[in-house]
Amino acid sequence: MDRQLDRLLAGVGAIAIDGAKAVGKTATATRRAARTVRLDDASRAAVVRADPETALRPPFPVFFDEWQHVPELWDAVRHRIDDDPTPGLVLLAGSAQPPAHARPTHTGAGRVVTRRMRPLAISERIGTTDRDTVSLERLLTPGPRPALHGDSPWSLLDYAREIMATGFPAIRTLPSELRHAQLDGYVEHLTSRDVQEVQGAAANPAAVRRWLQAYAAATSTTTSLEKLRDVATAGDGGTPAKTTVLRYRDALERIFIYDPVPAWKPGGTALSRLGDAPKIHLVDPGLSAHLLGVDEDVLLDGASTPLVDAVPAVRDGGLFGALFESLVAQSMRTYAQAQPRRVEHAHMRTHGGNREVDGLLIRTDQCCIAYEVKLAGNVNDDDVKQLRWLKAQLGDQLLDAIVIHTGPAAYRRDDGIGVVPAAMLVP
Repeated sequence: MDRQLDRLLAGVGAIAIDGAKAVGKTATATRRAARTVRLDDASRAAVVRADPETALRPPFPVFFDEWQHVPELWDAVRHRIDDDPTPGLVLLAGSAQPPAHARPTHTGAGRVVTRRMRPLAISERIGTTDRDTVSLERLLTPGPRPALHGDSPWSLLDYAREIMATGFPAIRTLPSELRHAQLDGYVEHLTSRDVQEVQGAAANPAAVRRWLQAYAAATSTTTSLEKLRDVATAGDGGTPAKTTVLRYRDALERIFIYDPVPAWKPGGTALSRLGDAPKIHLVDPGLSAHLLGVDEDVLLDGASTPLVDAVPAVRDGGLFGALFESLVAQSMRTYAQAQPRRVEHAHMRTHGGNREVDGLLIRTDQCCIAYEVKLAGNVNDDDVKQLRWLKAQLGDQLLDAIVIHTGPAAYRRDDGIGVVPAAMLVP
């Protein structure tokens, strides 16, 4: 995000950073701002709401934090950019979308560039020390496939610890007891306040928490909304209306906590009969683990929980495998956004589920790379069969195929499929 913001500030008038609370939006934007206005402060929000145009004064860039509390500001920024195309005027950060009744009248297209910020990716957690890496940008580049070699700095235990630590910068370094206390407060705030704010109406905190736990239990699956409803409302004595179910889902998505990976729907390929169900993820697998009440020992023991067992889904590697896949997906989405040109992230699953690929990174020309995620130190022929099938369907449209695993080394198999430890991947 640092590199993206620095590039954009040199040529764009206004930038909006979206993302869940605690991912680091405020710290990242403040470092680049000449002036910061915190709109989660009611008195400051009232002043800006009274006269948004006057708030857009030098020194620039001016940073408006939690701008969704003053939705009128969005249109004022848009008009200011229309009148003054000088780059680097405004930074906006929001941890929620405004309620429907208060949404801006214009999307900001052509005036405000929006970027999504997520918790720390794996490469950010490891840091910039001299180590072996595999570049996603290189894998996305046409031409002969790059050789893969090098060793991973992480073991299976490191992945378990990192899942539990979360990617929230201010939380992850805390001792276990304090980290859980912070996550308890995080969940309490979003269930009792954040969801209510985006809905514009009272919400039931206990019900919201049960929905969060249902999504956590279904991590890395395409479980239907109806099955999730059964898990989230078990014991309530009734089935909520579909409108109620959709309202909870939409609210969690609008505060950037529910973060599903969309299904790939390609055009002009040999693929057909693809499913359209998203793959379920919360914003951070550590948050999912906290909601499920598990720790790293539970993951390493291969254990499960009653909530997870209540979700009828097949998971490679059990709960640990599902959370590891979620950690990889979180990182790959971040790496995709960091590319010089637009790259989308999706998954692929045929109707009936007989063919499924965990993730694809798709360029605008529809050329792509595909990856499978395996909680394993070794990769065998069975682990690559879906990637080999996809290669047969897409031909040269598939630039590369890799298995992302927890093992010690990167290499290419005789069939050309890459094997890469998750800890070696970088943008």
